[in-house]
Amino acid sequence: MRSTLRSTRRAPLHRRTTARIAAAVVAGTLALTATACGGDGDDDGKKGGGGKDDGASVQLPKLDGENVSVSAVWGGSERKVFLKVLEEFEKRTGAKVSFVPAQDPIISFLESKVAGGEPPDVAMLPQVGAIEQAVENKWAKPVGAEAQKQLDKNYAKGWQELGAVDGEQYGVYFKAANKSLVWYNTRVFENAGVSEPKTWDDFMKTAQTIYDSGVPPVSVAGAEAWTLTDWFENIYLSQAGPEKYDQLAQHKIKWTDPSVKEALTTLGELFGKKGFIAGGADGALQTEFPASVKQTFKGGDQPKAGMVFEGDMVSLPISETKAKVGTDAKVFPFPAVGEESPAVVGGDAAVALKDSKGAQALLTFLASPDAAEIWAEAGGFISPNKSLDLAAYPNDVQRSIAKALIAAGDDIRFDMSDQAPQAFGGTPGKGEWKALQDFLKNPKDVEGTQQTLETAAAKAYKD
Repeated sequence: MRSTLRSTRRAPLHRRTTARIAAAVVAGTLALTATACGGDGDDDGKKGGGGKDDGASVQLPKLDGENVSVSAVWGGSERKVFLKVLEEFEKRTGAKVSFVPAQDPIISFLESKVAGGEPPDVAMLPQVGAIEQAVENKWAKPVGAEAQKQLDKNYAKGWQELGAVDGEQYGVYFKAANKSLVWYNTRVFENAGVSEPKTWDDFMKTAQTIYDSGVPPVSVAGAEAWTLTDWFENIYLSQAGPEKYDQLAQHKIKWTDPSVKEALTTLGELFGKKGFIAGGADGALQTEFPASVKQTFKGGDQPKAGMVFEGDMVSLPISETKAKVGTDAKVFPFPAVGEESPAVVGGDAAVALKDSKGAQALLTFLASPDAAEIWAEAGGFISPNKSLDLAAYPNDVQRSIAKALIAAGDDIRFDMSDQAPQAFGGTPGKGEWKALQDFLKNPKDVEGTQQTLETAAAKAYKD
């Protein structure tokens, strides 16, 4: 597998200050504990629902008889909702869409498909580095004129730049994520007599009090190591600051840097505290993301954990329990380790891998608010599409998160591991994912973890 291109090939978005997005996300999420309503009345006048073109914001070509294939790593609830988006595209165009399940890392999966002469028409790429690699490998096709019109109309320049390489637009960011949130079981907090912490010190004190009340304080999805990279990135951004964050993301400083040692030491305070992680390290390493959420909100007064860290997508697994977002499940910004709470975002971009009318039509649809509205109504989804009516979101919690993301405009800090070559930042059992899983098992080995990370990074970045 080829290495991704270095970040110097894309616009310098990630070198901008995070001050505005941090303020916006914190302001928005501080309001998340307001009462969350279940829905917003009828669907009259809403775009995209029911397969009708009435009131549609975008006109799509007729594609009767054309087959369009779409590949993504989404499974479970996410796949079910995305299939509804694709069904709407079918209704509007007459095309037949097939979903091709992919495995992580998706670049390796696509490499095998391309080699076999059967690439999908469109792939949903979850990393900035994956878009760059698809371009380097000459798989990706630039977005067409109609898709670009939708991007110019509906997206801040920053989100467009994240999908561009060498000034050419390739990606349409359909799904975004605010990855700087901590969700908590309100009954656990009430029973322990604690409130939402604002700093890391307060977070650790809150965790201790919850532990003393008889509930493990934190659920960690260690089986899916991307969650561990998110833990590190939030601590690092808040503690080391945005300039260091950008330097480490580009491997302009080494993972043996003292700033990395400080962040790992801080994370180790949590991972290494006996009883703080639900199931201990061994249990966490066998816990996948949906289970990490559900075990926090099942079990009445005695769930397996009181809090779970992750982005806005947490609300989707919550919806599969009896807990209600805004009452049983509330959220606060990731606690400030340094001067400010961090604000890390991620996202999934649609990239065309074939020069086909169907592929371009799907990119155009996914860049419209019509497509975004379908998933927004289902929950567990935040769109970077600024033209999407916030009323589409099912509750005040998600509306607040989405509003903060849109208000941030161009000033966003993208997930660090998603900017890295996939061999380092996005491959199960390798690179950063493996190193942080090992660190979860042995959080005292800070220097050894740093060296392992640096060795893998140097190889992946081809330094």
